[in-house]
Amino acid sequence: MSKIGKQPIKFDPAKISIIVEKGGLYNNQIVKVKGPKGELTEDIRPSIDVQVNNDEVLVTRSSEAKTVKSFHGLYRSIIANMVVGVMTGYEKRLEIQGVGYRGAQKGNVIELSLGFSHMVKYTAPDGITITMPDETNIIINGFDKQKVGQVAAEIRQLRKPEPYKGKGIRYLGENVRRKAGKSAAA
Repeated sequence: MSKIGKQPIKFDPAKISIIVEKGGLYNNQIVKVKGPKGELTEDIRPSIDVQVNNDEVLVTRSSEAKTVKSFHGLYRSIIANMVVGVMTGYEKRLEIQGVGYRGAQKGNVIELSLGFSHMVKYTAPDGITITMPDETNIIINGFDKQKVGQVAAEIRQLRKPEPYKGKGIRYLGENVRRKAGKSAAA
C-alpha cells in the first residue's frame, strides 16, 4: 500500500460536505467537496475508489500496477488539499526586488513595473484574490491549492530573479543563487 494513500482523511461533517458520485471525465467517480470557502470537484480515474464514512474519507486502489499505485497517493493528496482548501484556504506570498521594480493594485488587476518599456498587467482568475499591501509585496489567496500555486508561478514568470543582482519577482524567503560577475572572475 502507498504510505500516503492508505491514510484516512479526517474532516468535520458539520462544516464540510463530501459527496462521491458516479460519472465524470473518466466515467468512474466525481468527488465534490463543499465548505465555507467554496466548492471543489475532482474526477477520479477508474482504478481508484473513494468512500466516505462518517467523518473520514478512504481512498483505495484495485490493483498493484505501478501507475495505479502512483494515482493512489496522488488522489489521496488532492482530496486532502481540497478539504483543507474549502475550510481554511491557501496563500502564497511573492516579493519584488530591484531598483525601480514595483507594482500597484487596481481591483483584481495588478500593474507591475519590471524594467520593461511598458507596464505588465495581470488579471486574477476566478476564485483567486490578489492583494498588494505595499508596492513590493504580493499576496495570493484562494481555496484551490493548484490554482493558487499556478497563479504564483505565472506572476513569478513575468520576471524571474536573475543570478547576478537578484532583481525580479521571487517567492517570499526564496534563496536565489548568485553568480560572480566578470570583475570577480579575473
